[in-house]
Amino acid sequence: MKSALEKYLPEQRIYIRTDNSTKFLTLKSKSQLFIGVLATISFSWLMIATAVIGFETLETRSDSRRAEDQKQAYEMRINTLSAERDNRALEAQAAQEQFYVALKQISAQQTDLLEAEEQRRELATGLKIMQSKLQGAIKSRDQATRNSDSLLAQLQNATGNKTSHLGASEELNKTLALISQELSTSVDKRETLAVDANKAIEYAQELEFNAELARLKNEQIFSRLADAVAVSLSPLERALSKSGINKDALLNEVRKGYSGTGGPLTELTISSKGNADNYDSIRANGLLKALDRINLLKIAGNKVPLSNPVRGSYRYTSGFGWRNDPKSGGRRLHKGTDMAAPLNTKILATGDGVVEFAGRQSGYGRLIKIKHAQGFETYYAHLNRIFVKAGQKVSRGDKIGAMGNSGRSTGVHLHYEIRKGGKAVNAITYIKAANDVF
Repeated sequence: MKSALEKYLPEQRIYIRTDNSTKFLTLKSKSQLFIGVLATISFSWLMIATAVIGFETLETRSDSRRAEDQKQAYEMRINTLSAERDNRALEAQAAQEQFYVALKQISAQQTDLLEAEEQRRELATGLKIMQSKLQGAIKSRDQATRNSDSLLAQLQNATGNKTSHLGASEELNKTLALISQELSTSVDKRETLAVDANKAIEYAQELEFNAELARLKNEQIFSRLADAVAVSLSPLERALSKSGINKDALLNEVRKGYSGTGGPLTELTISSKGNADNYDSIRANGLLKALDRINLLKIAGNKVPLSNPVRGSYRYTSGFGWRNDPKSGGRRLHKGTDMAAPLNTKILATGDGVVEFAGRQSGYGRLIKIKHAQGFETYYAHLNRIFVKAGQKVSRGDKIGAMGNSGRSTGVHLHYEIRKGGKAVNAITYIKAANDVF
């Protein structure tokens, strides 16, 4: 083996010359083999390391490109959802406007129906009176006919005995003429009453036809109104249910604040007609109650934080829950939702309430705290500017501040936090619940 190594790797001498001397270094076969193996291993390691670094670079670029694609898809989805939400809001508003227009039409038609019913009753009463008079006239005519026959018999007897009944005959002739005149007048009145009675019957039939036509129109309008109420009512109740808010307790609280009634004192009126409501009145009252519930739900939705604090383009940079702290790197609970957008993006109140705090607070930077109904509180942190002060009342959608980078923050964003009963809850739940309504 040694001879084979010497054959392929003969002993080599490396001369090193200096100004004063010449030296040489002898490289034996084994040394050359060792150096070759070491060089081969080093080159192989260098190639493998280069390939690994290249693969990691390509993978990093692929992940970055994939993240950018996901970001663009997410933003497109957000824009699509925002457009759908705006369309639903416009549809609900249009449905409510149609409801009010139809309600006015129903009121006008109910007034016309009441007037038509009153006219029908008056005509029915007049018809009964005319029928009664007609029957009286017929009885009078029959009685006059019988009297006439009796008088004619007396007249014949009177003409048969001229000497004793001449004066009575003249008196009977006068009476007969008067009775004939009254009979003629009674016949004319009877014909006039018959004509009036036929006209009254035709008018009553026309009123009944118009009443049936109005009833069918009311039925169609009520159906459309019921559909419009369902379209407006369902998203509101669904939003409150998704957010886990106690609807009944919230509505009772709203009713207490919106329960005023009154009016001037007027005289008592007692009617013998009764107060029974007809079918249309019952349905109209039901729709009015549904409309009242819609208004109460809208007021209730404004009193709790069911909205988005940032309008326009933004991105979620950190959600609710445990995460690695961006400053220290430790595992910490993040109690809010971070939304990043350009500096001084306007920040809106997500519900009606009273400002509890507006100023600087450790960690939060410039901070606004708002107290809402049902024990809710909202925090708006890391602001650049504050436009409200403590004790001020605000409404949903009011501009309260501008996005910034104050406090313990790594960049421009809003830290939005919702607390219920002092305990932090996931704000995304409430934002998503309101996307279909507000």
